[in-house]
Amino acid sequence: MVPSLLLSVVILLWSCLVHAQYAMVREYVGSTFFNGWNFYNNYDNLTSGNAEFVSASTASKDNLAYVNSAGNAVMRVDNTTTISSFGQDRNSIRISTQDEFTVGSLWITDMVHVPYGCSVWPAFWSSARAWPSGGEIDVFEGVNQVTMNQMALHTATGCSHSSSAVQSSTLVNSTDCSTAVNGNQGCVVTNPTPSSYGADFAQNGGGMFVTEFATDGISIWFFNRSSIPQVLQGNVSTVNTSSLGIPVANWPSSSCDIETFFNPQQLVFDITLCGDYAGNTEVFAETCDGICYDNYVMGTGSNYATAYFEVQYVRVYGLPDKNTVILSSGTRRSTSLRSLAVFASVVGALLSVIFAL
Repeated sequence: MVPSLLLSVVILLWSCLVHAQYAMVREYVGSTFFNGWNFYNNYDNLTSGNAEFVSASTASKDNLAYVNSAGNAVMRVDNTTTISSFGQDRNSIRISTQDEFTVGSLWITDMVHVPYGCSVWPAFWSSARAWPSGGEIDVFEGVNQVTMNQMALHTATGCSHSSSAVQSSTLVNSTDCSTAVNGNQGCVVTNPTPSSYGADFAQNGGGMFVTEFATDGISIWFFNRSSIPQVLQGNVSTVNTSSLGIPVANWPSSSCDIETFFNPQQLVFDITLCGDYAGNTEVFAETCDGICYDNYVMGTGSNYATAYFEVQYVRVYGLPDKNTVILSSGTRRSTSLRSLAVFASVVGALLSVIFAL
């Protein structure tokens, strides 16, 4: 009887571990938030923006990247320097994680404030080292004075957004994810919630973005401050996405094989100015007056008082059977050992109880 009971318990425990929740493997928070990130330290040579992405030392010296008195990380556009020479770029921030995160990971980002304003083009996104063959995931992106967040995938040819995707948003801007078509627009889903971007985001206390990077698809949830689920509040060490409800955006693997089109991803924050998107004449005119560079980038910088991220934390979670983190050294770190250790300790305790009967 004891052996059969023991076997049943072990099988049950193993089943629980196989279907385990995501467990935290990385946390960027507080005074050490910027540890583990690289500063781009170059001009915007990717999207033709009028931003000079500064080094870590310049960002610290000029208060463009710092941790404030609330313990939140702030990344901002220079709003104190006067630009008087035509063609000169304005200093800003782009940082990316030194580590990469594989399929089978979950990213949670809690933001109090996001950048907005005419000429401003902020994003929180991810990219593989090999682009576009390794894929890109745009979790948060907007331009100028738009009021809603846009999410997108950018991939090699062959990936698309499916009409059968299970998501709450009905605003699908484009379905082909390939960078080779539609001017690299990607397959875009817009969040219909005004508080997902801009002034409304800040006035509502910010919110939380949850991104699941899984073999069966990529999903993004957004919760404004008042609607963050209890299961995500506080210092959460594990997350089960089944408790989060329907995501606002979803790209199922049925129309985009995730493991084919996506390599391990680095997380990125950046704020560029004007460029291919925010500075596009038609796009700019939708919400702003004047000329993007001439009337905003040039001048005193007072236009950029709201052009900053304020981030409480970024947390990365992994599945127990995955090597979720690829360290900057190139080695992999797995959550498997932690799960097996928990499994072994629980089984050991149960063995002691059972054989004491």
